[in-house]
Amino acid sequence: MSLDALKPAGECRFDLLALGEVMLRFDPGEGRIRTARSFNVWEGGGEYNVARALKRCFGYETSIVTGIADNELGLLLQDLIYQGGVDQGLVKWFESDGIGRNVRNGLNFTERGFGVRGALGCSDRGLSATSQIAPGDIDWMSVFGQQGVRWFHTGGIYASLSDQSLAVTIEAMKAARACGTLVSYDLNYRPSLWAERGGLESFQAMNQSLAPYIDVLIGFPGFMKVPANLPTGDTLNANQVTDLMADIAQTFPSIQTLATTLREAGSASRSAWSAVCLDRGERYQSVGISEVDILDRVGGGDGFAAGFFYGLMEQRGAQTALEYGNALGALAMTTPGDQVNASKAEVEALLGGAAGQTLR
Repeated sequence: MSLDALKPAGECRFDLLALGEVMLRFDPGEGRIRTARSFNVWEGGGEYNVARALKRCFGYETSIVTGIADNELGLLLQDLIYQGGVDQGLVKWFESDGIGRNVRNGLNFTERGFGVRGALGCSDRGLSATSQIAPGDIDWMSVFGQQGVRWFHTGGIYASLSDQSLAVTIEAMKAARACGTLVSYDLNYRPSLWAERGGLESFQAMNQSLAPYIDVLIGFPGFMKVPANLPTGDTLNANQVTDLMADIAQTFPSIQTLATTLREAGSASRSAWSAVCLDRGERYQSVGISEVDILDRVGGGDGFAAGFFYGLMEQRGAQTALEYGNALGALAMTTPGDQVNASKAEVEALLGGAAGQTLR
């Protein structure tokens, strides 16, 4: 589906619907998980973070399809999502057995890292409620056809949770395309989800099976397909990445637009930061921001995706969309937690050259 065919906002209940797991993130602040005595708690998840950012930063109406186990942790998760402003009408609640033997809420313990000490994540998400959503649980044709959704977003994290999750992903993508809703997919490879299931090669095969239903692809394209002659272990430059994007677009013609951030970390606290895009055969590279100082890098890619989607949905063109994504992703890494806590005004001030300036 072409971006030019994006449904008008007035015809749809939601600007964007996300499908993904929302976990509780336990953050030890400046300390280590292994020695922590207290944690700050946030909600977060790759697909959800995009919906939250579009709601809180740009005022879009967004919703989430996810699963929550009905216990006190689930109610905490519900309360945090309320604060994010994302609609919960499509959340599926699962009865709790009291101890998490059959179903539970996913937990994510994450250190921010600092300097030479990199960020560290330790997830505890087996048997999560979201992984147990099954085909047929959501009436997708009603959601996309009757309620109306302009943009559907999911990704490789959710599709990797279980065989059921992959089946639900395909079911949702097919329904979205049948109803004229644009479909985006963020590759987001998580080695922990594939350690016992064939690793990266199996993950790539899964993504290739989803390619016919994807309009906009986000993330490092090597997570979908890596040509045999591509050097491994090297940091790819912008031209090499867009070459790989072009190869994917030729192999999977349904994918109209591909974009990713380019990062080269000097330390956990500072990184090169830019983005590239291939949009209907044309190549683009961001020019506004080239390096960022980082307080908490988790969620930077989701911030990029949200800003990029906003630019495309507002029909600003791929270059402007890249700059919005680059700016919002950079701002997302200046505050703790997975979420974007920047306003549209702050994003546009940064795009106008106000980096680091006091706004009064």
